[in-house]
Amino acid sequence: MENKGQEPGGGKQTKPPARFQPPRAVLMLLLAFGLIYLLTMILAKPMGSSDKPRRSDFDEQLKTGKVTFVDITPSRAKVTLSTGAEEYEKYQFALTGTDDAAKLGEQLTAYNEAHPDAKISYDTHGENKLLGFLLTVVAPSAVLLLLLYFVFFRSMSRAGGSGVLSFGKSRAKVAAKGQIKVTFDDVAGIEEAKEEVQEIIEFLRNPEKFRRIGARVPRGVLLVGAPGTGKTLLAKAIAGEANVPFYSISGSDFVEMFVGVGASRVRDLFRQAKESAPCIIFLDEIDAVGRKRGGSFTGGGHDEREQTLNAILVEMDGFESDQSVVIVAATNRPDVLDPALKRPGRFDREVMVDMPDVKGREQILKVHARKVKMADDIDLSIMARGTPMFTGADLEAIINEAAILAALNDQEVVTMPDLEEARDKVRWGRQRRSRVMTAEDNRITAFHESGHAVATKLLPEVEPLHKVTIIPRGMALGATMQLPERDKYHVSRKELLGNIVCLLAGRVAEEMFCDDISSGARDDIRRATGLARLMVREWGMSDNIGLVFYGDDETENTFEPLKTRSFSEATAVEIDDEVKNIVDSCYKRTRKILGEHRGALQRVAEALLEKEVLESADVEALMKDQKQVAEVVKRLDPESLESADGDTLLKDPADQDISAGPESADEG
Repeated sequence: MENKGQEPGGGKQTKPPARFQPPRAVLMLLLAFGLIYLLTMILAKPMGSSDKPRRSDFDEQLKTGKVTFVDITPSRAKVTLSTGAEEYEKYQFALTGTDDAAKLGEQLTAYNEAHPDAKISYDTHGENKLLGFLLTVVAPSAVLLLLLYFVFFRSMSRAGGSGVLSFGKSRAKVAAKGQIKVTFDDVAGIEEAKEEVQEIIEFLRNPEKFRRIGARVPRGVLLVGAPGTGKTLLAKAIAGEANVPFYSISGSDFVEMFVGVGASRVRDLFRQAKESAPCIIFLDEIDAVGRKRGGSFTGGGHDEREQTLNAILVEMDGFESDQSVVIVAATNRPDVLDPALKRPGRFDREVMVDMPDVKGREQILKVHARKVKMADDIDLSIMARGTPMFTGADLEAIINEAAILAALNDQEVVTMPDLEEARDKVRWGRQRRSRVMTAEDNRITAFHESGHAVATKLLPEVEPLHKVTIIPRGMALGATMQLPERDKYHVSRKELLGNIVCLLAGRVAEEMFCDDISSGARDDIRRATGLARLMVREWGMSDNIGLVFYGDDETENTFEPLKTRSFSEATAVEIDDEVKNIVDSCYKRTRKILGEHRGALQRVAEALLEKEVLESADVEALMKDQKQVAEVVKRLDPESLESADGDTLLKDPADQDISAGPESADEG
């Protein structure tokens, strides 16, 4: 498959010679000495008193006999005075030159001859002009040069050109030929996407094969998929299979405060890529710079993002037919990209990197399980069936979390319970047993989650129950976990209504068994309202609203208040009324269902308070004493609930001892 004996692009790639750079420790030491010297020069004070000494003051002190030593230079005289027993004071005063210094020496000689007991010593010498020049000129200049070096020139030489004087340099991370070790063996679950990019790999390996026949391989490949599906991994695998250099950069790395910087970086990136051809340029999150032009409240053509996009379009058009450079871009928002990016000759190939199916999930788990010690009885196919709608990143996290859990438990290998707990942790969050909750909080949570669990068991159209727990996970105080039996790509109206019923069951259970309602249903109400709004506005599932799309306006606006609505106020009121009718209808249905299964709900709640976690089979066993589920669901047809009044179900005299209050429920 791989032609290892032939260099793609024909010719050797030589690295430029490395520039000499002095050791960093030496530079830092010089800089430290320079700063210390400058601080000493600035903070140093003249010796003596704060008043400036004069020649007349020295003459007066000479007569009093306090002068003991004088150091004379052409510019100043340093005087040492005796102020007491072994105590001395020093000061200095200015001289006008060599003649003035000579006169001072003659004065001291005459004074010693007139006063033999005075013993005033003095020293007359010239100034060290070289030392003065070094201290006053060379040292400050060296400090300034060092500062300039570290602030400007060192920043210019950093990798990626991130210095203050190199805004226009590309910030792409470069992996030379042979450095990318990722191949298609490391990519699983996206077989169709791998097949679509095979021709790109073949072109990069042997471009002459295509040039001889006159074929033009697409210059740009757009990888589209949800976050975590493996777009970046696939791009690296393309470079690894083709054995070519790999330039990687994010769309946000082009955008700066100053207009024109991003465009300059684009030109520099493409210039480097042409010099290294054949190679791959990978633009991650291209929607950061590739959004539709003209729709946002910006400065028009002078906007930095639009300038950058224009530069990308021009550079892609500037590729010659014999230049083996392929641009691979990734995004999870293809709907916001500018149409000019996706026309033929630019990103003319759009490769879908979709969620893996059950077979793909098993392959992904096997790829990541290579690096982990697994127990012999582990069946990854079971884990693959239990992780529908998981991305490749989620599956990698499951293997890693299971390995961490096994290590914390001092196990030698990863077992199946470790994988199951890791799956629950990735999807619903980690158990937080350290959180201390009161008995009343536990009771409210138990009945709330029991309502969800019982409703889920009674409605066959919703996803089956996995487990229910009152152990806090993530931000929730409890959780009712559902696991789909298969991958689903459509959702029906009946299933959506059933999901709303299950979401409202927690609040209804609180109304039935607790003295008051709590804030625990906040997220349930939000999600139920969101589903109902989607049914009405976007999915055409309301008879009153009809088959009209009333979704958000797709026009891109920077400022939120400027976003427009594509329907009138009267329509908005009608939509709100219809959303409320759907939620209210499901609420009545929920009260009727749970009202007929009060005993089962109470048994599940009491078992939760005792065991904290119940599996699906445990909940089903606790509900065996009730009527057959199929008969109940058949009798509770959603279309017959328009006139149903659930209030009477909550006031069944036979159940008054159950809803009497917290004390009676706890005693029961």
